[in-house]
Amino acid sequence: MPPLLIYALAALAEIGGCFAVWAVFRLQHSPLWLVPGLAALAVFAWLLTLVDTAAAGRAYAAYGGIYIIASLLWLWLVEAVRPDRFDLIGAGLALGGAIVILAAPR
Repeated sequence: MPPLLIYALAALAEIGGCFAVWAVFRLQHSPLWLVPGLAALAVFAWLLTLVDTAAAGRAYAAYGGIYIIASLLWLWLVEAVRPDRFDLIGAGLALGGAIVILAAPR
């Protein structure tokens, strides 16, 4: 599986899992939301192990840029809050860093 696909799936799992916890503690949803939330967080962690790299920290660092983009998409599509120009500039910088980490010749 290509690293960008792994990262995209990992971001969806992490954001979904974290949102489930948010929903319980901030939105007063049922504690049962924690069950799929914790499962999603476990899937997130497992997905990052599929990235072909010798160092976990490098996989996590590259993932960070993808996570920021996915978080802003979640903000816009799920929470109906449109990202502003500063969100987009920051996301672009983070994505650029992730690309440098992923594309570096090693």
